[in-house]
Amino acid sequence: MSKNIITSTEIGAVIRSHRQALGLSQEQLAEKVGVSYQQVQRYENGMTTLNVENMQRIARALDVSPASFFTAQEVHAAPTPDDPNRNADEKTVLRLFKKLPTAADKKLVISVIRRFSKKFPTK
Repeated sequence: MSKNIITSTEIGAVIRSHRQALGLSQEQLAEKVGVSYQQVQRYENGMTTLNVENMQRIARALDVSPASFFTAQEVHAAPTPDDPNRNADEKTVLRLFKKLPTAADKKLVISVIRRFSKKFPTK
């Protein structure tokens, strides 16, 4: 029998990628889905099998189709509405971020921005 079954671990990795691409914490996703953040951790680590209802809730919270959990496509950040209040620099950063080719590249950029934002907190 060939391996045509996508494992809970693989589905969890896709969920994690979608969540991170949107900049959501496990706590934020848990709140949207109506479960604890520990449960989200278990889903993402493949320790708990998702039932159909929770898979749909997670997909809705991440603004993706439940079918996306079963494909090996690259995960991209969800499109954001063009906010007229964004300044030119913010629009440039967002446009360039969307062009990054891999989730790993996006994750690196996010970590750099987080590090700088901690160095220079807003008042």
